[in-house]
Amino acid sequence: MNLKAVLEGLLFVVGDEGITKEKLCNILGISSEDVQRLINEYCNDLKSDDRGFMLEEFNDNYKLVTKKEHYSYYKNLVNEEMSDTLSPAALETLAIIAYNQPITRVMVDEIRGVSSVYVMRRLMLKNLIKEVGKSELPGKPNLYCVTNQFLDYFGLNSLDDLPKIKEEKIDDNQDLFTSKYMEDK
Repeated sequence: MNLKAVLEGLLFVVGDEGITKEKLCNILGISSEDVQRLINEYCNDLKSDDRGFMLEEFNDNYKLVTKKEHYSYYKNLVNEEMSDTLSPAALETLAIIAYNQPITRVMVDEIRGVSSVYVMRRLMLKNLIKEVGKSELPGKPNLYCVTNQFLDYFGLNSLDDLPKIKEEKIDDNQDLFTSKYMEDK
């Protein structure tokens, strides 16, 4: 088994979250020294001009990042894909952030039920959301809020102008497994 290829796949799968050396040891079943040797070899491979990624360590987490010298191409991609309209996923994500800010990306993911990494990156590029600090949760994840440009985009003076959400109360005695919409037998 080519462990370098497995390492590359693991780094791809974990994405922005990254992975610790300790987790790599457990998953690959090798010592910390062997993992470090594997990481060093992989980093050397990535230094080649025909590779588009680098391996960086952030806060004890290893993650793949794009090479800085290719930035202008990535910016062209984002600018080309940008439009004045927002996708349903972007609107949903904005609503979650606006009503729950400050909020972490993982919390947004939990509410949406899907990963919000790509959507939130695009919203940051459109300057509709921004990082406002770090959470006290383990790992110190970033906290996000909407921006003044968000308010302008939606014609709001402040977040107080957001529509009020009607909370439905669930009767504790209500049977959650039956519905008034069930067919009569």
